[in-house]
Amino acid sequence: MVLDLKIDVREEKNIPIVSINGEIDIYTYPKLTETLNSIIEKGSTEIVINLENVRYIDSTGLGALADGANRVFDQGGHVSIICNKPQVKKIFDVSGLAKRNLSLFPSEREAVDNARKHLKP
Repeated sequence: MVLDLKIDVREEKNIPIVSINGEIDIYTYPKLTETLNSIIEKGSTEIVINLENVRYIDSTGLGALADGANRVFDQGGHVSIICNKPQVKKIFDVSGLAKRNLSLFPSEREAVDNARKHLKP
């Protein structure tokens, strides 16, 4: 088993941007959960998650994103997902998550702009 997941976190104008590269599945989702929990515990209410370099996501990976989005929503925040691959976007559409506590965007600029609109001063 190879854990094929890299996660980088950077900030742009007080908004954490989580860039994920690889596969989010039953073996790698704990690393994603740990990263999101750390960001949420620091008080971030707007988070951008970049899935442009995600090749595959299964139900456990989707669950980790949904759980993070729910935790952010409970704090009055929102999660913006960058998702431009049809096969990954389809998972969000089929699950209905795109209509709940997170929004999908085709580019980082659009996702960050959306997060900035919701950011509390």
